[in-house]
Parts: sequence; C-alpha cells; structure tokens
Amino acid sequence: MINYEEELKKFHPSMDVNEAEDAIYSRDLTDVTDILKEMLQDEKKRKK
Repeated sequence: MINYEEELKKFHPSMDVNEAEDAIYSRDLTDVTDILKEMLQDEKKRKK
C-alpha cells in the first residue's frame, strides 16, 4: 500500500517555466549550423 506521508516527503516541485527557460537558454550548445559556419569560414581563410 502507498504511504502518502512518505511520498509527500520525497516530493520536489518541478521548475517554474521561467526557471526552465533560463536553464535551457543559458547553455551554449554547438549545433550543426555552428559547425557548418565554422567550416565555411575556415575554407574562406584557406582560399585567401
């Protein structure tokens, strides 16, 4: 049987939407677009 008092003690509220948004946007992640931009810049430099 579930002990509700124990389960309530373990409960941690989820992040507020604003907190989650800040956590997501504060990360500096490299994506494919960033990699392609860097490759194109390197290629332009090599051709000069």
